[in-house]
Amino acid sequence: MAQDAKPLLIKRYASRRLYNTETSDYVTLEDIAGFIRDGREVQIVDLKSGDDLTRQYLLQIVAEHESRGESVLPIDVLTDLVRSYTTQAQSVVPQFLAMSFEMLREGQSQIVDNMTRANPMSAMPGFEEMQRQQQAFMKSMMAGWPGVKEPDTASSGDDLDDIKKQLAELQEKLSKMNK
Repeated sequence: MAQDAKPLLIKRYASRRLYNTETSDYVTLEDIAGFIRDGREVQIVDLKSGDDLTRQYLLQIVAEHESRGESVLPIDVLTDLVRSYTTQAQSVVPQFLAMSFEMLREGQSQIVDNMTRANPMSAMPGFEEMQRQQQAFMKSMMAGWPGVKEPDTASSGDDLDDIKKQLAELQEKLSKMNK
């Protein structure tokens, strides 16, 4: 896990080709998405200028997935994101998103537990493996978000109440900001 401590450095050449400095070969955006899904942090820099291009490429990966019908972001969320770039609420949006994903991560184990209890499929062979994969997916999806902590494996029965309380507090703060 020591190699995962520092980001995988990808260099972008003038030809716009992306070069993996660890394996000394060229990579595609899909390769980079795979590294991220596997839990790796990735940093993409322009070889000539040294500019950090990571954000630009991550947005491009998201846009490509969305355009292929792999929609994760509802239209109203995308619309609100576009609006946030032109309003004074812009400074609040990153913190709100980070807090939302933190709440999602904290509540994910409770949600999975509730789904297992209520789901008749939980008795099917292989369900535990599917559940483990879902948890790994959520962990990798949320990894690297600023302000987002690792989920506690020891969750109490009050997690759902805590999430509801936090959501209510966030909604109240947003209401005050809009006034």
